[in-house]
Amino acid sequence: MSLWRQLSRGLRTLTNRNAADQAIDDEIEHFLEESAAAFTAKGLPPEEARRAARLELGASLSAREEVRAYGWENRVDNLWADLRYAGRTLTGNPGFTAVSILTLALGIGASTAIFSVVDAVLLRSLPYPEPQQIVRIWEQAPNGHRINLADGNFDDFLRQNHTFAALAAYNERPASVSGGSEPARVKWSEVSSGFFGTFGVKPLRGRVFSPDESRTQGTPAVIVSFPFWQRYFGGADDLAPLHLKIEGKDYAVAGVMPEGFDYPAGNALWTPVELQSQSQSRSAHNWRGIGRIRAGVTLVQARQDLSVIARRIRAEYGKKVDLQDAAVLPLGKALVGDVQTALLTLLGAVGLLLLVACANVAGLLVARGAARRKELALRVALGAGRGRLLQQFLVESLALSLAGGTLGVLLAAWAVRLLPAILPANLPRQQGIVMNTGVLLFALAATFAVGAALGALAAWRAGRGNVQQALASGSRAYTGTGASQRLRGVVVTGEIAATLVILIAAGLLGRSFLRLVSTSPGFHAGNLITMQFSVPIETEQNGALGPDAVARQARLLERVSARLQALPGVESVGVSGAMPVAEGDNLAEGGFLILNGRKPPADFEEFQRMGQNSGQTGHALYAVAGEEYFRAMGIPLVRGRMFAAQDQADAQHVAVISEALARQRWPGQDPLGQVLEFGNMDGNLKPLTVVGLVGDVRARGLDAPPGPVVYVNYRQRGMNLNSTPTLLLRTAAPVKEVVQQARAIVQEMAPDVPLKFSTFEEQMSGWLADRRFLLLLVGLFAAAALSLAAIGIYGVVAFSVARRTQEIGIRVAMGARRGDILRLVVGEGARLAMLGAAIGIAASLLITRLLTTLLFGISSTDPVTFAGVALLLGLVAVLASYLPARRAMRLDPNSALRYE
Repeated sequence: MSLWRQLSRGLRTLTNRNAADQAIDDEIEHFLEESAAAFTAKGLPPEEARRAARLELGASLSAREEVRAYGWENRVDNLWADLRYAGRTLTGNPGFTAVSILTLALGIGASTAIFSVVDAVLLRSLPYPEPQQIVRIWEQAPNGHRINLADGNFDDFLRQNHTFAALAAYNERPASVSGGSEPARVKWSEVSSGFFGTFGVKPLRGRVFSPDESRTQGTPAVIVSFPFWQRYFGGADDLAPLHLKIEGKDYAVAGVMPEGFDYPAGNALWTPVELQSQSQSRSAHNWRGIGRIRAGVTLVQARQDLSVIARRIRAEYGKKVDLQDAAVLPLGKALVGDVQTALLTLLGAVGLLLLVACANVAGLLVARGAARRKELALRVALGAGRGRLLQQFLVESLALSLAGGTLGVLLAAWAVRLLPAILPANLPRQQGIVMNTGVLLFALAATFAVGAALGALAAWRAGRGNVQQALASGSRAYTGTGASQRLRGVVVTGEIAATLVILIAAGLLGRSFLRLVSTSPGFHAGNLITMQFSVPIETEQNGALGPDAVARQARLLERVSARLQALPGVESVGVSGAMPVAEGDNLAEGGFLILNGRKPPADFEEFQRMGQNSGQTGHALYAVAGEEYFRAMGIPLVRGRMFAAQDQADAQHVAVISEALARQRWPGQDPLGQVLEFGNMDGNLKPLTVVGLVGDVRARGLDAPPGPVVYVNYRQRGMNLNSTPTLLLRTAAPVKEVVQQARAIVQEMAPDVPLKFSTFEEQMSGWLADRRFLLLLVGLFAAAALSLAAIGIYGVVAFSVARRTQEIGIRVAMGARRGDILRLVVGEGARLAMLGAAIGIAASLLITRLLTTLLFGISSTDPVTFAGVALLLGLVAVLASYLPARRAMRLDPNSALRYE
């Protein structure tokens, strides 16, 4: 469009608008003439009649605005005028604007960042076709606990169900792998034939397992994950020549899964479970179950279907099985587990922080509205209605919230990039935490909701009060009414209550964390280096280790241990099959038999029959260790002896047990000499004679009580597939030096064995990461809320001092001392804090019960925490009130009494 045409259109628009205004003026004049004529007919003189007509019409400007407001063009003009006015007003008050925008940015930014985590972990659908139909399946024990599936029970579920389109079993464990660009220790899963069909996902390259690869003694084949394919095979397109050696056995690479497929989380390899001959045991719970419900079948129907099968199994096999029922959960819910409580706690805390931020800005708006009282009264006197004022305040508030929301989104994007550094490693689906469209829509909705609420509050306050009183204040400074001050007090009281809830939650989590880290694990974690030494685990067809494999493992571990023991500063080198606390979920556990004169079982069927006598059985963790393990870990010997060099594979097999097991199974008796049968854990049916008793350890975690443990000698039983072979080096030398020397020794002796070094303190720190993450964020939110509450208290008290300047001057003139003024001013802030604290404590008593599962060693109503937080908030309130109190104490009575 040419410049001339643009100017012509602009002139026409202006001409049309002027013509419209002239028409409106003509109509107003016509109304005045008719009205004046009517008053004249009633006997009024012409001048009086004209005046009466004008009074009846009201202000002509107001009438004109009312007529113009009916057109959409005029509404747009009004909105644009309000935007310009809001811009001038906000830029003319840079302090108020900056504080409001930064406060809202903090609340909206923190809320958006946490929502991005909740969205990725809890709300977003799993990346599989029809994910709502995928479920996790468990057996349910008589005590109500969910347990993994036993082989025979899974087979019955698979054959007899009527509600599942696919049903599969899998297990997961670490594995030593070679054949790629370098040796590696990765997560490996054995899966049944329906596994990939359950997810409805096909390989990106290659194929799923063929029938020949999914049978006993079939051709070994493996499917690899996308990251493994990229890193160790360089993304090679031709899979035919690719082979891997997994735990000493050769596998041909059959396929590569798509990039988004990550189940189980972090898994790198999948092999057919059918390659191994399967046990028909109904008490060895080795398998995790997963299934896809048929279309049109509900979760309740699927659970009822499996429940019928479970009860049938229970009726048929009685005490030979541990199940009493079946449990079914959507896969998404099963993945998040206990994480859901922590994330919802974070979301609640950040929601309260946003509420505190909004309360702070609301207090500022109320104070600002009081200062603008005369301006608003003048607008009302000129004919502005409530709708017009509401629009103006909404525009101003939305401008503030949009600026705060924009800055908040930038802060959230920065926080999301930092989150991977502080997120706990066990948080599921954390790779999906991004600033996507859903998160941005959440931020936009929060921004508009905050702006609308603040604008409505400001407009409501502006429409109240006496217009004539405000206009009559003349040139005097107008500091607002008592109602305005009371409203600010109510807002700050709510702000204090919300802050107290966050502070108490942070206090409870903090005290719980301190109790947890101060709990003794039963060993010494300092100066202890762990080296995962992934020796090949060569199992036989039934999954057990043969004598030759045990001997080869033992020789290699002995040679490496001897070389490491000779390093300067190394005090002891222990051998372990699994580490307590740091790898609690990987510790194997199961039931054992107490023989004591009874003939050992000849096979596992007899083992199961003997296990039906509960008086001759026990349950314990199963740990493989060497003689130096206890010294390296600092676990004390209570009675008997440790493992020794004479405990070879061909000698009597021995065990060392924990005090917890002795108390549980042989209270008041001597546990030494007891004979156990624990062959179901390693496939070895040779009896174990107890030769030693050692101190308890918190193997499952610092928050779990010490449990019963049976330690067996690696020279006799070997490292099986449930083990993570680890060497522990107790050292007085610098860690970095020892690690460098140990790496060189092992790479020289076993170049194909992958290594992973860490300190034991680092591993325990990883176990505490989820609690530390929750405490850190809730603590940050609590600190931010406390700062905002202090600012709110300061603002209310300062505003009160300004409003009561003349009163304070009169008090001083009549002899009030500085201490009296201090008590008067600080007392106001203290009253607000006490009222807010009372409301906050009452709310906390209800809300903190949701934290029960996250606490250790304290209750959710811990009186020390509640009292300490209330005292802290009281001190902050006093300090925040002291600054305006100092100003009040320095008032000159003469100046105060002349205050206008």
